[in-house]
Amino acid sequence: MRTYLMTTAALFGLIALAHVLRTIAESSRLTTDPGFLLEGPGLGILAGLLCAWAITLLRRTPRST
Repeated sequence: MRTYLMTTAALFGLIALAHVLRTIAESSRLTTDPGFLLEGPGLGILAGLLCAWAITLLRRTPRST
């Protein structure tokens, strides 16, 4: 279970980082394309929240000996 949570946290963290970088690179679209708020920052925030949730669950999971 711990391996799954670590993998999930890493993947969602990378997705969040990619969306943050995309939002920065295409920041001019924020004013012209209202749908970009869901594509870029919206999905990045969602992925960041899922990453944080996976990390929280990882910390609660007991370590095997």
